Amino acid sequence: MKSPALPDFPWDSLTGQAAVARSHPEGIVDLSVGTPVDAVPESIRVALASVSDIPGYPTTHGTAALREAAVGALRRRHGVTGIEPDAVLPTIGSKELVAWLPTLLGVGAGDTVVIPELAYPTYEVGALLSGATVARSDGLTALGPARPKMLWLNSPSNPTGKVLGLAHLRKVVDWARERGTVVVSDECYLALGWDEEPVSILHPDVHGGSVDGLLAVHSLSKSANLAGYRAGFVTGDPALVRDLLAVRKHAGMIVPRPVQEAMTVALSDDDVLHEQRARYAARRDVLRPALERAGFRVDHSEAGLYLWATRGEPALDTVEWLAQRGILVAPGTFYGPKGAEHVRVGLTATDERIDAAAARLAE
Repeated sequence: MKSPALPDFPWDSLTGQAAVARSHPEGIVDLSVGTPVDAVPESIRVALASVSDIPGYPTTHGTAALREAAVGALRRRHGVTGIEPDAVLPTIGSKELVAWLPTLLGVGAGDTVVIPELAYPTYEVGALLSGATVARSDGLTALGPARPKMLWLNSPSNPTGKVLGLAHLRKVVDWARERGTVVVSDECYLALGWDEEPVSILHPDVHGGSVDGLLAVHSLSKSANLAGYRAGFVTGDPALVRDLLAVRKHAGMIVPRPVQEAMTVALSDDDVLHEQRARYAARRDVLRPALERAGFRVDHSEAGLYLWATRGEPALDTVEWLAQRGILVAPGTFYGPKGAEHVRVGLTATDERIDAAAARLAE
């Protein structure tokens, strides 16, 4: 059996620029990835350890307390109602779900998966792993009479920070239902709205009372600094979640029991989220004006963990320019051809490193 042809892992191509940035006398400021740098809250670490002496297998569906906590968090934080705990399924972070979701839902050769023009690279990888064809499109009219098997949304967007409005989301849902297309919304940055307030695809104002054909993917990596725990969940259409649960039981895709306990606490404690939001907001308030003073234009970026910036030149030239100043960023080309003149600048660095980047941009 021939393995699918996958693109090279994008960040492996930054080795040279990373070496240049590391050579800076005051060290590298790495803004190229979205890895949290702040401490895991004490309450979450206590929860993780509290069930470390359970020798049996955890359940694939997760504990009832975890699923109820997820439903409660969606209601309090995002106004999502009508979701039952049985329609929540914990995942081993969100990236593994993104990569395997087309396969788990039976997408295959001859099917089409639509991803945004500028998109998290794993959307494309997941479609390729399933044998499907990938179509990049932000506009429904551009798809013509096509009936894709799956369509990805990402609001707030990684990499651009763009927020899709209520009218846009409604239009996508209506269009997809006419064609039998499953809509999957990556909402990992939903709690990080700055200039705009993001809306979940599971909000009643979007779907009109029915979540049929809709799934939302959530992660605790950014909101609670749990990237190292691999903590996420998917929810939405109960029938689709049941299908995913059945396959994941067979495949052994199970979130470890201590991580389930940690997730329960993180989803129940809104103070954890508010404190982390405040950290990212403060870093954004330092970095965005520093980039603009240095001649960058920041596009979109109304939400999320990144600034989508351009100097009106090829993205790799900008990466090199910043590396000479000890700052490493990701070229927009990692996310699609339309990123040819942009770079993605992360807010995931310590306050000290963000201040250092701002100072270097002023030199």
